[in-house]
Amino acid sequence: MLKIRLTRTGRKKRPSYRVVVAEARWARDGRRIAELGYYDPLTDPSTIRLDVAATEDWIRKGAQPTDRVRKLLEIAKNMPQPPAAAAGPSA
Repeated sequence: MLKIRLTRTGRKKRPSYRVVVAEARWARDGRRIAELGYYDPLTDPSTIRLDVAATEDWIRKGAQPTDRVRKLLEIAKNMPQPPAAAAGPSA
């Protein structure tokens, strides 16, 4: 079973997390199939960068998000999206 879950990065007492797709039996910080974004709870406000479209695509494919990832996904959906980069040079 595939899970969308957090994997811990960062140093001791300064955690940050990556949102990844991994097999449920694999170790928390072990192998991963895809990386979907990251979460930094220590900034004020917390930093959440998540590829919402890719995450929803994995959910449609059958991956199960953990409770925390489900909450982060809801927050990311409600956040204003950064403006897209211009396709070409503006003249």
